[in-house]
Amino acid sequence: MLLEVVARACKRISYAVGKGALAGLLGDAGHHNVQGEAQKKLDVIANDVLLEANAWGGHLAAMASEEMDEPYPIPDRYPRGEYLLLFDPLDGSSNIDVNVSIGTIFSVLRMPQAGAEPTLDHFLQSGRQQVAAGYAVYGPSTLLVLTVGDGVACFTLDRETGSWWLTQDAMLIPRQTREFAINASNARHWEPPVKRYIDELLAGSSGPRASDFNMRWVASMVADVHRIMTRGGIFLYPRDARDPSKPGRLRLMYEANPMAMLIEQAGGAASTGLMPILDVQPQALHQRVPVILGSIEEVERLVMYHKTL
Repeated sequence: MLLEVVARACKRISYAVGKGALAGLLGDAGHHNVQGEAQKKLDVIANDVLLEANAWGGHLAAMASEEMDEPYPIPDRYPRGEYLLLFDPLDGSSNIDVNVSIGTIFSVLRMPQAGAEPTLDHFLQSGRQQVAAGYAVYGPSTLLVLTVGDGVACFTLDRETGSWWLTQDAMLIPRQTREFAINASNARHWEPPVKRYIDELLAGSSGPRASDFNMRWVASMVADVHRIMTRGGIFLYPRDARDPSKPGRLRLMYEANPMAMLIEQAGGAASTGLMPILDVQPQALHQRVPVILGSIEEVERLVMYHKTL
């Protein structure tokens, strides 16, 4: 029932995204979130939709969002459930105004102490403790990709009837790939393992990999990850030298962990470069981590480089 509520909220967000300029929903909201990032109008709307939809159903004890400083406990006037929901309400929002695919990412944890007043510490569970994870893609079609720990399924929204239809079951990521996704503008900041790996890919058929690779970069994590879920690839947002206080760019709890669970459930791998993402013990709600995920053979190669360089 919780996942049905989340799916219904994603449907509402999809409709709002589809309206765009027609409803005056493009552009900045005029303030910043806890990350220091300028919020878009649709960031705020998506966050409010998810909060409102999930507040009264009785399935949750509390929620946490990229757009909020602190966890949001279920109001006392509503029944409280046994789960915690974390979400990035609108991933890739820098792409909103140029009509590129964006999405919602979510993670579900079990409340460690049933009936207790939820606190920040209750959210700080490793990704291995997730009981469900998923994302919605708002693109040419609206998709919901979901795991409950037994494989990955993809549902497509029928916009005429408002129903979600199962369109792909048991999604599997190819072990090998010839595609990679990384923001190449940061190349001067990369650490040696990443630089070596990307240099080898760029060398093509005349290089040490003896094969030509293609680079794809949407700058929307849901779009880049969905491409990998569909046809393989490797996605990298690695640690770099720009800001030592930020060991990574992506948030562990509501971006890296749910995506890592989905990738592993589909036969891929997800790592920080030094350890599996799902084994990272979170220290803060908005903690950032390096992210390397996708086809297992490529991820393992880059992890090996991190161990030897």
